[in-house]
Amino acid sequence: MSGVFLTLNAGSSSVKFAIFDSNDPSTTPQIRGKIAGIGGTPVFSARKSNGVALDAGALSSLDVLSDHETLIGQLLPWLAAQYGKQPLLAVGHRVVHGGQNFTAPTLISPIVLQQLEALVPLAPLHQPHNIAAIRAIAKGQPDIPQIACFDTSFHRSQDRLAQLFALPRALTDEGVIRYGFHGLSYDYIASVLPEYLGEHASGRVIVAHLGNGSSMCAMKDRQSVSTSMGFTALDGLMMGRRCGALDPGVVLYLMQAKGMDAAEIETLLYRKSGLLGVSGISNDMQVLQTSDAPQAHEAIDLFCFRAAGNLAGLLPSIGGIDALVFTAGIGENSALVRKLICQRLDWLGIAIDDAENNENAITISAQHSTAKVLVIPTNEEAVVARACRDLLT
Repeated sequence: MSGVFLTLNAGSSSVKFAIFDSNDPSTTPQIRGKIAGIGGTPVFSARKSNGVALDAGALSSLDVLSDHETLIGQLLPWLAAQYGKQPLLAVGHRVVHGGQNFTAPTLISPIVLQQLEALVPLAPLHQPHNIAAIRAIAKGQPDIPQIACFDTSFHRSQDRLAQLFALPRALTDEGVIRYGFHGLSYDYIASVLPEYLGEHASGRVIVAHLGNGSSMCAMKDRQSVSTSMGFTALDGLMMGRRCGALDPGVVLYLMQAKGMDAAEIETLLYRKSGLLGVSGISNDMQVLQTSDAPQAHEAIDLFCFRAAGNLAGLLPSIGGIDALVFTAGIGENSALVRKLICQRLDWLGIAIDDAENNENAITISAQHSTAKVLVIPTNEEAVVARACRDLLT
């Protein structure tokens, strides 16, 4: 089976793509790129594995306000020119919510697509765009197999107690449970842990996926034991635009005292809160770190305070901590955030080496730290490409 796999990650304002050699899908992709700024002025960029930028061609001028499906349709001819005579064997999609039914990568059929559409209310910022990407491929390349890889499936290894809310049993039976997200990222980190921790990779590890969307996962034997996100991707840590864990009474207050309807509350909690809401400036951690505004500093401090608290809350599920791994955009690039979080965890014996941390080194823990502290870049695309290979073979 020789050819290429295409991976697509359609987010709320971007489409990220990568092309992998089918014979070696776990390595660096041949080409990686994205269309950013969807909903405003879309901007295309792409690079080869050696970092050389690729000519955008007709994609250098994309229509303003084009939707995901339209843009992916315009992207396909450009991609076809890149992989040339190599056959496209499959397209793998990151799909945020798999519900109770999807616990592993799944070949997409019309019935599967209907089931994914039914989960839109559980991931309103992501699922519709994931589905739009699937529809665009089906329209432009109807004979190509498409495979859905779910952010929720990695967490299905958790025991029942870790998945339960204290709600009436009838709701639990309907599927109102803790699903957890960022599973593709955690799957990748779990797969490479032996390279960094050796025989200790199966120990008590907490992975902090910190980005515009943020969560944490406590692992043992490289499997998910508990995680900070729950029924939706709104729970847990403070994020770029999302509030994270919130007293449900606040929602009742917004409805009863402020007269807000469900759509207004959804917009507030998903799009206007988090770093953006607290700072009033930006949801971008880099922007906030360079700002002199006290509101920006408070937003950063709150982000780190909440992250440290969430980490501490995961400890009982695995009985302590042997390693802490930072990953994703903020986790991989913000030395300040890593420092502020670890300072609040010094009671655990966690300590970092400031020089190594400032250099974004792989191992940033101090010699006397009781737990290893690592910075490992995630690679969700490789997980999707690997799933394409495994499912087709």
